[in-house]
Amino acid sequence: MTQPDTGWPRGRTYWVLGSVVLFGLGAVFGLVWQNIWLGLIIAAAVSVGWLIAYESSRGRSVGVNDPDNGIQL
Repeated sequence: MTQPDTGWPRGRTYWVLGSVVLFGLGAVFGLVWQNIWLGLIIAAAVSVGWLIAYESSRGRSVGVNDPDNGIQL
């Protein structure tokens, strides 16, 4: 018998925490530069990079070169 699916993947917690921290740092950066929107836009862009890097490390495919599938992010 299989276990019931909880709907919340195991690694999502660290991704959410990392994104929250990045948005917090982006807000602080925006306050320092007196433009909160700039800080939040930069935080959003960095958060997308964080998501790609985090999921890549979870999937054991760190790096750009994959001999089976070619170049990938």
